[in-house]
Amino acid sequence: MTSHVSYLRATRHPWPCLLFVLPLVLAYESGVVMLGGPHPENLRNGADNWLRVGLMRLGISWVWLPPAILVALMVVWTWKRRHERPNEVFAILSGMILESVAYAIGLWGVSRALGPMLEQFGIELAVRAAEPAAVGQVITYLGAGIYEEALFRLILFSCLLRLLRLLDVNGLLAVLLAASASALLFSAAHHIGPYGQPYSNYLFLFRLIAGVYFAILFQVRGFGIAVGAHACYNLMVSIGVN
Repeated sequence: MTSHVSYLRATRHPWPCLLFVLPLVLAYESGVVMLGGPHPENLRNGADNWLRVGLMRLGISWVWLPPAILVALMVVWTWKRRHERPNEVFAILSGMILESVAYAIGLWGVSRALGPMLEQFGIELAVRAAEPAAVGQVITYLGAGIYEEALFRLILFSCLLRLLRLLDVNGLLAVLLAASASALLFSAAHHIGPYGQPYSNYLFLFRLIAGVYFAILFQVRGFGIAVGAHACYNLMVSIGVN
């Protein structure tokens, strides 16, 4: 039986993360292809579209490349740490599912409390209650959990944290600074470009908090659980959990 301590370490190993994230990637990419019809790009989430636009500007238009890059990075990461690969993967994955749901519910609680708190400070919200999404939009929300975590936590947060540590910034302070900076960009990116939403104080501040929340999850509990919690929260919102 996997011990408590080894489980906490195991979830941060790339092998369980790969096994946890891969079915989500397959579900998202398959859903986009099957439900997107002649315009599958309409179902792709912002971060996925940003990656594809960037690749197209380089003259690369292969639709399979972004998920292939993500999976390849995780495979290489797994191979480099193959000697530390944990056992009892089924038990670890089961725990990761439960943790993802729990952290998603925690973030949902934050979203419910934030509005009344901001109103007490006299901050105008201009936010509407979420409506249940169509099936295609559910696929889009699922993709956000994958590609936003890959872009803003796996890549951006990790690079910022490494840079700060190279500059001899204290460990905890480095984590908080990298989390805050990546969260600020995460929140702002949702209001920029052709896929951006109209700005509102509530959405910007909530995503800023959510960005820090996911960065801490990524650092403490691993990439797989950060993706799982993000995807689960998005799915809760997409089906109209208010």
